[in-house]
Amino acid sequence: MSPFEQRIRAHLAELEQAGLRRTLRVPHGIDLSSNDYLGLATHPCIVERMAAAVKELGAGSTGSRLLRGQRDCFEAVERKFAAFKGTERALYFSSGYLANIAVLTTFCEVGDVIHSDELNHASIIDGVRLSRAKGVVYPHATVPQASSFVVTESVFSMDGDFAPLPALAATGATLIVDEAHAVGIFGEHGSGLIEEAGIGKEVFLSINTAGKALGVSGAFVAGPEWAIEYLIQRARPFIFSTAAPPAVAVAIDASLDVIAAEPERRLRLRTLARYLSQRLGMPESDSPIVPFILGENQRALAVAEQLQAEGFDVRAIRPPTVPPGTARLRISLNANLTEEILDRFAAALERACKASS
Repeated sequence: MSPFEQRIRAHLAELEQAGLRRTLRVPHGIDLSSNDYLGLATHPCIVERMAAAVKELGAGSTGSRLLRGQRDCFEAVERKFAAFKGTERALYFSSGYLANIAVLTTFCEVGDVIHSDELNHASIIDGVRLSRAKGVVYPHATVPQASSFVVTESVFSMDGDFAPLPALAATGATLIVDEAHAVGIFGEHGSGLIEEAGIGKEVFLSINTAGKALGVSGAFVAGPEWAIEYLIQRARPFIFSTAAPPAVAVAIDASLDVIAAEPERRLRLRTLARYLSQRLGMPESDSPIVPFILGENQRALAVAEQLQAEGFDVRAIRPPTVPPGTARLRISLNANLTEEILDRFAAALERACKASS
């Protein structure tokens, strides 16, 4: 065994001992862990249009969009998404991670300061680090005294709570909002918390994942025409990435149609969120993310394993995804669940917690 392999194996052993080693596990049981909040990943309309698009347009794009990867369906869905968000233009990326990296490394220059919420997603953290600006982390869900850029999630991915968007918009800073866990759910038209807060004109750019409530994959950056054009010209994650399969753009187009035609899905989701938070004795919230904090890594694993054995697909979330000492179950709700399922889950959760104490 080489010294390098010994070093890596030692790191793996440390992860195992600390209860931090991850495993890959296929979906099994009732979905309480995915981000398919509206249940659109298997919606017949979206699946059928995507399948038809594969037959017509092929399985891959064959290149970056600045080479041979461009298709009419990309521009069509970008126009449709921009109208959905109420912005001049939108640009599609293959993932939300790439979109955040692109925005933060393209617009933030030497001499700028980026104020970033302490619980922002890893893609935002990495984007700040890779930019040429100075990064300043501010306490979670507070309002920094910022003069350059402020970047925040609107719904936080692990705690499910909301950023104080109106107060952040009032600072006058250049505001960037990641709507990954809000788009498709909040607002009169379902476009996100920016819409619900009524601050669209005060937000510079929003990053909107299509792989969660929209049920497909990738992400859109939405904002003014000049900013999107600059991303096309200068954003390395866009310029140097092979475009997504064209059928993905067609599927997202179909997803936007479903969101407009079936508003009862997002209303149902928010009702279920309030129901479960009450059932678990937690503060009432209509966020689809319900964090059930257990503290210790091994306890979170044990509770998750017992719930999985009872047919509920819920996963243990541990550091570095969350701060040390806050290992938890991240309960993710979707519109296909029922109150009866949530009652059974709450009872099973109570049993699992007692068994692990």
